[in-house]
Amino acid sequence: MRSAALVSLVLVTGCAFEAPEADNDGGIVMDDADPGSNPGMTDLDARDPARSDSGVGGDLGGDALPAEVGSSDASADAAGKDASGKDAAATGAFVHPGILVQRGQLELVKAKIAAGSSPWKLAFDQASASRFGALTYKATPRATVECGSYSVPDYGCSDEKDDATAAYTHALLWYFTGDEAHAKKSAEILDAWSAVLKEHTNSNAPLQSAWCASVFPRAAEILRSTWTGWPAVSQARYAKLLRDVYLPEVVHGDPGANGNWELSMVEATMAIGIFLDDKAIFDGAVTMWRKRVPAYIYLSSDGATPVPPPGTTKAGSALTTYWYSPGKFVDGVVQETCRDFGHLELGLSAMFNAAETARIQGIDLYAEQKQRLAAGLEFNTQFLDGVPIPTWLCGTGKLTDLAPGETWEVVFNALDGRLGVSLPHTKNVVNKNRPTGSNHQMVWETLTHAGVGSTGL
Repeated sequence: MRSAALVSLVLVTGCAFEAPEADNDGGIVMDDADPGSNPGMTDLDARDPARSDSGVGGDLGGDALPAEVGSSDASADAAGKDASGKDAAATGAFVHPGILVQRGQLELVKAKIAAGSSPWKLAFDQASASRFGALTYKATPRATVECGSYSVPDYGCSDEKDDATAAYTHALLWYFTGDEAHAKKSAEILDAWSAVLKEHTNSNAPLQSAWCASVFPRAAEILRSTWTGWPAVSQARYAKLLRDVYLPEVVHGDPGANGNWELSMVEATMAIGIFLDDKAIFDGAVTMWRKRVPAYIYLSSDGATPVPPPGTTKAGSALTTYWYSPGKFVDGVVQETCRDFGHLELGLSAMFNAAETARIQGIDLYAEQKQRLAAGLEFNTQFLDGVPIPTWLCGTGKLTDLAPGETWEVVFNALDGRLGVSLPHTKNVVNKNRPTGSNHQMVWETLTHAGVGSTGL
């Protein structure tokens, strides 16, 4: 576990160092999946276990951005309001709840469920009937979570991810039903982990931390903002867990790893910053997102080859190999397209979730990268929509793990619903894939985000 003091030093000084490049030839292994959820990507990428503490992948505080781009009062909209209706970014405050979902959105979904409207009621029933929504659910915390490549060993890794999903599921069910038993169950899970967890170890510790710190804080945000039954002492203990155990593993990023690693770290860092009301942490995550996204989705305007990962000097054949040799660089190809769609969806979903959270807080990252995100969506979802795979792609004309997964809803809601971007293939995939289940940080997206953007939220 990295020291909290190092994190503080990074945030204060803004110093950045080039991180050593990691070996990321890992894969995904099968695990017992919840009925209705994607049974695939349940575990862990491989990485170099000898990761240096000096690698500050997010370049926190460095390379100052122009005020109109980097300042937190850019692109605020109706969602980015605090309880008084003032612009959150402009007042220096955060919107609460404000991690992936916000109050107006939750109210809209609650009304849709009460009216029995589709797809919200069907998605609600799915979440309620899942094992994660059962009031008999029991958390299984441990002091040390050890996660190796390919989930070997898996000492608490699957349990921690499941418990994060359950905590968030019960927080949502509390809000939508008003049944306090769900709030108590969510708090019980959060309290169980904050009382016990001390560290994550082994090669996948940073990624495991990122996945869980992306989902656990969503539950904590909803509880803290909407329920009076979670004691202040418990909230403080949970905040300490985020700052001391999770944050040191994710705040640095990981430039040399596959993009899903650093994008998951961005999402987690952003969520932690909001729950802790720590603007420096949040701003660092926004900076990391802005640097990583152009290095994950290719546009022809980038040049003949992709943007290298931030903090690295990859070029030539090394850069092409890092992109899994796609055959050609065309608009929308993603760094992990030719790896497999499981890791592709992990990376893209973390990217989209972070953008959604930032938008709630008054920073419209979607608008900043609208063309790139749309290209990435349509290039990849076309193959999920039945378009034949060109023979040149990936050198074989084949794509690994070509399945829709549990994502696409959040970003479709944003680009199509809010920004009016035409995404025909993505739209078809979203409609055929509803309601989505749960997998890693992709949790009940149809329930929380279907159609919300078209309402102005």
